Amino acid sequence: MNRRELLAMAGVLGLAPSWAPSWAQARQTGDAAAASAARDAWLYALPLIEMATARARMLKMPGAAINALNHSRTLTDHTGRAVTTPNNDTLYSTAFLDLTKGPVTLTIPVTGTRYYSVAVMDMFTNNNVVLGTRTVGGEGGIFTLVGPGQAATGPNPTRIATAHAWLLIRTLVNDNADLAAAHKVQDGFGLKGPAATATPAYAAREAAPAAYFAAARQLLAADPAPPTDLRLLRRTSAYLGAGPFDAAAADEGVDNARMITVFAKGRQTFVNGWAYPRANLGDYGQDYLYRAIVALQGLGALPVAEAMYMKAAGDDGAGNFKGDGLYRLTLPAQLPLDGFWSLSMYEVTPDGQYFFTDNPLRRYAIGDRTAGLKRNADGTLDIWIGRTDPGGERSANWLPAPKAGPFSMTLRTYLPRAELLNGQFRFAPITPV
Repeated sequence: MNRRELLAMAGVLGLAPSWAPSWAQARQTGDAAAASAARDAWLYALPLIEMATARARMLKMPGAAINALNHSRTLTDHTGRAVTTPNNDTLYSTAFLDLTKGPVTLTIPVTGTRYYSVAVMDMFTNNNVVLGTRTVGGEGGIFTLVGPGQAATGPNPTRIATAHAWLLIRTLVNDNADLAAAHKVQDGFGLKGPAATATPAYAAREAAPAAYFAAARQLLAADPAPPTDLRLLRRTSAYLGAGPFDAAAADEGVDNARMITVFAKGRQTFVNGWAYPRANLGDYGQDYLYRAIVALQGLGALPVAEAMYMKAAGDDGAGNFKGDGLYRLTLPAQLPLDGFWSLSMYEVTPDGQYFFTDNPLRRYAIGDRTAGLKRNADGTLDIWIGRTDPGGERSANWLPAPKAGPFSMTLRTYLPRAELLNGQFRFAPITPV
């Protein structure tokens, strides 16, 4: 990657150029155009690879099968490592779909006032539809999920862009006493479809370039890209098409692609201590780079109309906290949303993914349903964040950080109102005490 390309990529990412010279030392052994094509091919295919990896993990769960729902009966805790950046607010019900032999019928039960969402994502991680509190309401219904080229028959036909897809249901839980009622809602969801054939194994993102691109070609054969991606596919045809490709150029391009994912993590634009999602989160169009980064950092993200995810800037201005002292976040008495909110704590793994951290309270997030929180006289809420209990009245509002190592925080707001969506409302930063 030459310096010009490097700075251009920095502009796309919205990154400061201070780290750019280190990229300029990248190897220049292969043909520059071929290496650039390999870089872009690797990033383009990453969502497909991550979806296939998540599907393989799910199918290892007891009783899991294609076109069948698998319910998680407990809220995700520090032992849950299947998908990065999970929430601790909702129960997950998940299914990977195979629509090649015909439509799949989805039944949504009556949910009343309880929040839920059913996101159906194509293999490129775009949310083709979100059926839930915002769009369907609490009365439920029956929906026919239809693959490409299939006749749109059945109740409420809903077109899915690829023949394979991921269906992810989130069912809100108020507290542990509410679990039984939430389970009844989960049990009301139904999925019925043709029996599916065995799913092949695919290489993961850590694979060598030859294996990675072979898997990408297999996945694209099973779920072809939309015509709007043809320009990129022509330019990367050596890797995502018939080939052949030069091994040295592939190595250089993949190395650069991996560096992009490393440097892009947290290198977002922060406004008063928070990075706000782009408007195209969850439905990316031709924003292949953003799509790749989200697939790595937050696979399965909802579109902003459904939920907004804000990442805290951290001590380094790139999303990581490293201090051993106490931090504070002050929230207003009322937030501009029609759903619920939570602040989640994550430990940062060596490969840059985010999972809940073990702690003495077994508290992985603080939100509007957290019992025993103490508000200030004016209704505002101080959340105290640190590796050790702050003591006294602050203990009630303590969000425990990992005992050691870097950590990260994400603030979720479900069903945000216009002032949050359009940027009129901004959160106060998390600050050291």
